[in-house]
Amino acid sequence: MSILKSINPATEELFAEFKEMNSPLTKEIIAKSSESQKNWSNINIKQRSKIISKIGDLVEASKESFAKTITSEMGKPIMESIAEVEKCAWLCDYYAQNGMKFLNDKPIDSDAQKSFVSFEPLGVILGVMPWNFPFWQVFRFAVPTILAGNSVLVKHAPNVQASAVAIEKIFHDCGIPKYVFRILMIDVDIIPEIIANKHVKAVSLTGSEYAGSKVGECAGKYLKKTVLELGGSDPFIVLDDANLSRCVEAAVKGRMLNNGQSCIAAKRFIVHKKIYDEFIINLKKAIDMLVIGDPMSDKTQVGPLAREDILNKIMTQVEISIKLGANLITGGDRLNSRGFYYSPTILTDITKEMPVYYEETFGPVFTVLKFDTIDEMIQIANDSDFGLGGSVWSKDKENALSIARRIETGIVFINDVTKSDPRLPFGGIKNSGYGRELSEFGIKEFVNIKTIAIN
Repeated sequence: MSILKSINPATEELFAEFKEMNSPLTKEIIAKSSESQKNWSNINIKQRSKIISKIGDLVEASKESFAKTITSEMGKPIMESIAEVEKCAWLCDYYAQNGMKFLNDKPIDSDAQKSFVSFEPLGVILGVMPWNFPFWQVFRFAVPTILAGNSVLVKHAPNVQASAVAIEKIFHDCGIPKYVFRILMIDVDIIPEIIANKHVKAVSLTGSEYAGSKVGECAGKYLKKTVLELGGSDPFIVLDDANLSRCVEAAVKGRMLNNGQSCIAAKRFIVHKKIYDEFIINLKKAIDMLVIGDPMSDKTQVGPLAREDILNKIMTQVEISIKLGANLITGGDRLNSRGFYYSPTILTDITKEMPVYYEETFGPVFTVLKFDTIDEMIQIANDSDFGLGGSVWSKDKENALSIARRIETGIVFINDVTKSDPRLPFGGIKNSGYGRELSEFGIKEFVNIKTIAIN
């Protein structure tokens, strides 16, 4: 039986390890989850909402402890880990307050005496979750899915199993039945077997393009519903009338969140030629002031990357791009003799042959591109296989809105960084996946939208 290891990326020391589940045990859990779901779905949604609210209260009360687990496992600065846990509590409150309204029968006018749509749970839903937001990603999938009456099985990333165990304990301590929420400590090789299981009705995956395509392929074979939230290469568009100091501050915030390891991080900075040089000068000044160090310190702004393979990939992308002619403004180095640290990096003179142009850069790398006309800027922004998020910066909000409508993404923010919010639907198009999480749209992804007509 294999061991799942969690390595502290700041020290490269073992933080925790867990035994991997075998296939027979996994099948047993799935069968029990299916039986438990039938009972759970019969519980009044008011009672389910109370349990979700209780989860939010517990998460908020224990946020410092949970944040330390997150930081120890994947390296984000402790203050960001606390903010992640607080966001989970907010999400619980949001759905506890609004879930019933979202799932109420919806009357529809028709030729029938009475017709309406009901929203009924599907059954057992599998979630394949990533490491970069080990609490938030699970909560944003599991909370609305469970509230809708489903049961949830989570296959978390192997390097954040301590977070997975902590989340499972939270749910169970607050009243979620044991098999309505379970963590599956399994290898990816078992995922096709789980998807094929007759009790599993749908899959939600947040992860890479490759993982999404494999899960989508397998789910399609067995006619299972999927929601895929994959990579991103978000454009951060700066028009010539934008507030430059505010843009630079937001650029650093939007790129450096989670040490740059976010699907919705700003990655391609597309700047008008009139302010291009000034933008780069100010961006370099801001980056050079960032505090890099121990992620457990509340003064640290930049911690290590989560794993050594992630560090090696970002180093390779930058090195190849420089060899192909990219101009290195600052950074480009591995830092410290211990830990997976990489210096915040700015690259300019980007061309299409370079890895940093088309590939997602999952780390603290800023690629800055120049534009002259609006059409040129739109072409650059949409010249990507991804379509998750983006932002537009301008004092002319109407002009910014017209640009936002032309950007091929699932999310656009004007004069703010792209972010997830329980109240707003979240998801992408193109290679960034399909389906939506959060808001009313998210809670209805894993329900049977059933038409009932009475004559």
